[in-house]
Amino acid sequence: MINGFAINIDSFQVLMKMWIVLLLLSVFSETVICYSHGKVEVACGDMTPQHGHDPSTKNPPFNIIADKSQLSPGDEIKVTLSMASSEGKHYFKGFLIEARNAGNLSEKVGSFKLISPGISQLLTCDSKEGSAVSHTDKSQKTEVQVIWVAPSNSPSSVQFLVTVAQGYKEYWVKSPGPVVSQNGVAPPPQTTFGGSIGAQTTTSSILSRSFTSEGCGSKKSCLRDPDGCDPQNDIACHFLSFRALGSSVMFELSGPAEGYVSFAISQDKWMGKDDVYLCFRDADRVEIKAAYVSGRTHPEYSSQNILKDTAWRLSDGVIQCSFRRDIILPPENLNRFSLDQMYYLFMAHGRAEDGRAHRHDRQPLISTYQTAITGPPEDLTGSRSPLLMKYHGAFMLIAWTSTVSAGVIMARYFKPDWPERNILGQKVWFQVGLHQMLMVLTVLLTLVGFVLPFMYRGGWSKRAGIHPYLGCVVVALAVIQPVIALFRPAPDASSSGGPEVLAVCVIKHCHNQAVCFHDLVVTIFLGIHQQALFLPAPWSTGVLAAIVVWFVLADLVLEVHRRGFLPIGQ
Repeated sequence: MINGFAINIDSFQVLMKMWIVLLLLSVFSETVICYSHGKVEVACGDMTPQHGHDPSTKNPPFNIIADKSQLSPGDEIKVTLSMASSEGKHYFKGFLIEARNAGNLSEKVGSFKLISPGISQLLTCDSKEGSAVSHTDKSQKTEVQVIWVAPSNSPSSVQFLVTVAQGYKEYWVKSPGPVVSQNGVAPPPQTTFGGSIGAQTTTSSILSRSFTSEGCGSKKSCLRDPDGCDPQNDIACHFLSFRALGSSVMFELSGPAEGYVSFAISQDKWMGKDDVYLCFRDADRVEIKAAYVSGRTHPEYSSQNILKDTAWRLSDGVIQCSFRRDIILPPENLNRFSLDQMYYLFMAHGRAEDGRAHRHDRQPLISTYQTAITGPPEDLTGSRSPLLMKYHGAFMLIAWTSTVSAGVIMARYFKPDWPERNILGQKVWFQVGLHQMLMVLTVLLTLVGFVLPFMYRGGWSKRAGIHPYLGCVVVALAVIQPVIALFRPAPDASSSGGPEVLAVCVIKHCHNQAVCFHDLVVTIFLGIHQQALFLPAPWSTGVLAAIVVWFVLADLVLEVHRRGFLPIGQ
């Protein structure tokens, strides 16, 4: 029976190896998902997308029509948005349709019903359910139809307005549509809208030379990565400096990046509710923008012109920009922090597409402590790897690359080399041979390491891929292992069913170990690439691969020796 179980163990291990290959393939074939879901309630008021660009000044290439020109309370009117121009793009991706009082265009009127729910959805604006319609995704569309329902207290005339986006930089805001009026009421003159509604911009000058670290700590405050680098001589230098100039602060930002470099001032070390400033590379020029991030989301760009004396430079893949910002801003500048307070500083960079920032390529550099933006000059330090995450990685690597491998090899291959004498009812190899201590230490390190990421994130991480899910499986199996060992009968148990129960416990213990090991390999390889650890690639992958290969080869050599095929030391 036990030989049969041994065969099952070998078969199970083969299956687990196949599973790990398939899992790795699925991990590395992961695709990027976009989030153009059309939930744009934030734009209900001015109907302006949070794109950070001016709306197009070209003639709109679309039409919006209504199937009626007269209305009565309760009427249903079909509204159609369709492409009209035969030039340029023959589609649009995003849209926002609203109906407003023609005599007071700030007042939304009536509600909508959907005809094509696959490409359109209802929005709740100003607490009025169904008061606007938007897209559901960024697919290409040529036409969309909706039904507008006139309310019982409808004003004398209603005008339809539409915002249409063909791309992130190409969109038309609040384009006027048809006016429908109650019977016997003459429609008012239609209001038109120009392209000035979008985000305000200023003309930037071009920097004549690179920034320098000269004066850091004496004339200006600086945050640099690597520590002490000079952007004038090192193109790999990520650099932020700032100094007070009267009632404003001058900022300089530099770093190598494909799409953008950015910094944020924050009241804590967590991403969210931060005042952000970005320098985007747009072909052969740089756009400088102020934004706000409410969470781990795309920045919401400011439509207010708060930046002065903007300037930029592009050279050897390095983006550089500078600007001034008033220390205290008027109250209408929502989500802008006053610069006379203490803040943490974040620096990040990454890719951009059509002026939209993607997730940063590396973990942001975060200042070690808060600093006064208008205070005395300081030479600041920071880190891209939080201390808690470093401990998490260290505990897990110690547990699963040293203590567990030593304990497993001790139990599997060195039992015959220990005396048969019992101590406290257990074999010498089990207690004196350190197996028990090593396994307990593994479980303790695993549990402590498991808790640390939750302490750092304040909950579950949604951007760590499947690493945390596999980690939970490893922790569960690590806890189950000693439980199985605890209830296993002694090897010489002679009670009824003792040998069979022992065999079952041994098989479960081995199966659990095999599953845990294979799951562990995938989990660690995924974990070392997490941005929060900031390990040097590809060296970290090579070192870990060497450890895994060493363990597999050692296990293989010892297994062959145990079966008598490799007489070591004879």
